[in-house]
Amino acid sequence: MKAFTAALFVTAALGAAMPASAAGEHGHGEMPMASTTAGMSEGTVTKLDPAKGRITIKHGPLKNLGMPAMTMAFKAGSSDMLDKVKPGDTVHFVAENVGGTMTVTRLENAQ
Repeated sequence: MKAFTAALFVTAALGAAMPASAAGEHGHGEMPMASTTAGMSEGTVTKLDPAKGRITIKHGPLKNLGMPAMTMAFKAGSSDMLDKVKPGDTVHFVAENVGGTMTVTRLENAQ
């Protein structure tokens, strides 16, 4: 038990003495948070059609779908997505084939 207590003491002392730059950006040895845009594609909204629940995006390659860059209309995964953006906005998004329909399942304004 004494060896275990001593090991904890040494570990705690070394951690407290470690400069924040060596412990991570938060100074607590935590891993930095992953970007919320990881795995997302980027594009520009060119048109919204709330009546049909569609959003048109001029986008780069969609790696997860194996699609090249193009301008394409997608089904919006939810109606509130269309309220968050306007034509001309740069967005980060995830598009997926949902039941045979290309659908934006996640959308974030890049500004």
